[in-house]
Amino acid sequence: MNPELLNLSFDLAGTVAFAVYGALSAIRYTRLDLVGVLVLGTVTAIGGGAMRDAILGATPVNAVADWRYPVAALAGAFVTFLAAKLLDRIENTIVVFDALGLGFFAVSGASKALDYGATSVGAVFLGVLTAVGGGVVRDVLIRRVPSVLYADLYATSALVGALIVVVGVKLGWAGVVPSTIAVLVAVAIRLAALRWNLSAPGVPGGSRFAQGGDDKPGPSA
Repeated sequence: MNPELLNLSFDLAGTVAFAVYGALSAIRYTRLDLVGVLVLGTVTAIGGGAMRDAILGATPVNAVADWRYPVAALAGAFVTFLAAKLLDRIENTIVVFDALGLGFFAVSGASKALDYGATSVGAVFLGVLTAVGGGVVRDVLIRRVPSVLYADLYATSALVGALIVVVGVKLGWAGVVPSTIAVLVAVAIRLAALRWNLSAPGVPGGSRFAQGGDDKPGPSA
């Protein structure tokens, strides 16, 4: 498959998956109307890709230069709004779409970065940014701590997926098969982390710090 077509396919797949995830987040955690659901779903879907394109100098960014991206995002969010009750009955639907979006965007982000001449480290970084950027914007809008800062292996799954792509390209294994493997590995890590409550190491005594520990509060200002 043509590399550009492959990147587009994975990018659009991630756009739809994150649009659904963003819309479900809006419905489950807030009381937004149709417009709010569409906005949150679209921001989640195209935010990370827009950041990546801006850093690479691929402007105007796909979110505004290519009609397929906003249409895919709006369509995914709108269908989710219509089928919200059905989707809400399916256990862990929101988590599955989150994992899919992470996998697709990690791969497409790293691949596009390499196409634009990024270093291996830079490509991995941009793959992760593509995967988590939209979610960070979404969480800020609904006043939640961004998932990337605390969720079980959230950024790690994207990092591993992007790393597989970069290593594959450097070894001459670019194409549909390694990209698909990268997506599946990223999705598997994310779902396994949620299933078995796996997470990256935290700060020793972190819960004590969060609660103020034994430290006495300072004087009031």
